[in-house]
Amino acid sequence: MPKQQMTLRLCGPRGFCAGVDRAIQIVVLALKKYGAPVYVRHEIVHNRYVVEGLKARGAIFVEELSEIPPTEQPVIFSAHGVPKSVPEDAKNRNFVYLDATCPLVSKVHKQAVRHTRLGRHVLLIGHNGHPEVIGTMGQLTPEDVSLIETVDDVANFHADSRQSLGYVTQTTLSVDDTSDIISQLKLRFPDIVAPAAESICYATTNRQNAVKKAALGADFFFVVGSPNSSNSMRLVEMAARIGAKHSRLLHDASQIPWEELEAAKIIGLSAGASAPEVLINEIVEKFHDKFDLKLELTIAAIEDEEFLVMRSLRDVELGPSDMAFVNGPDGSVENNIPQIPESL
Repeated sequence: MPKQQMTLRLCGPRGFCAGVDRAIQIVVLALKKYGAPVYVRHEIVHNRYVVEGLKARGAIFVEELSEIPPTEQPVIFSAHGVPKSVPEDAKNRNFVYLDATCPLVSKVHKQAVRHTRLGRHVLLIGHNGHPEVIGTMGQLTPEDVSLIETVDDVANFHADSRQSLGYVTQTTLSVDDTSDIISQLKLRFPDIVAPAAESICYATTNRQNAVKKAALGADFFFVVGSPNSSNSMRLVEMAARIGAKHSRLLHDASQIPWEELEAAKIIGLSAGASAPEVLINEIVEKFHDKFDLKLELTIAAIEDEEFLVMRSLRDVELGPSDMAFVNGPDGSVENNIPQIPESL
């Protein structure tokens, strides 16, 4: 029997951004330099496959520093950023710590602090309880910052008439969603001050733009990622909003609903910024095996950003196999360059 014909639109960029790649490298490099175990406060990135892979190499994940016994081994802070109280606590416990906060998240921290130094109350547009939001709010006193999640929150916020306002945003939100909130903020508070630079990171925007191109007319759209990954969930929502008939999050190839694809002709595929390329390749290969597959690249941008690890780890070299558990057998870290798996 001939195979069913299928078009698979593979988004680019997809998967790891520079901040996620840097954070994972920090854990791998620390394990090579100091040996196991190294401790990581919170999931280094929001992806179960990555976390389990690092556990297998000797990383121990905790939610609070109080869970770590007295040790000379390094403690690593996740890419999402932490409140300023966490490094202070680490110092008090005599821990050696490595901060893997994404540089773009650190930039938002600095923008928020700058607002307060100039006498502004900070409005943080973000999702309550997300680690990045907790970290950003934790740079300020509770009196200096308010969380805005929705347009309704803008209407319900009561400002002190004597104090000026400034805003920042969580880096992994949808540009479309934040634009509505920002428009309402500017309508209610015409003098509100924007951050010195765009808060939403380039990688979030690039991945959303690629999904916008690939989702139009798609029967199904799959996003590889984890439910607790904000940027992955925004991609799922974006695909549905643009016009994909069905949009769904996948952890890996085992979750593909093959029985629902019998009448499908066009499938879109992307991945959140914390999803490894090895999982995307596995899904593409499964589609290739099952269908008469036409593979299309849907490219929104080419990313060449690279964030260096801290100086204390730059003397440690990564071998070809060190990152293979997330990037495939060749150990490449250039996942954000659109490409078709070599096996196809």
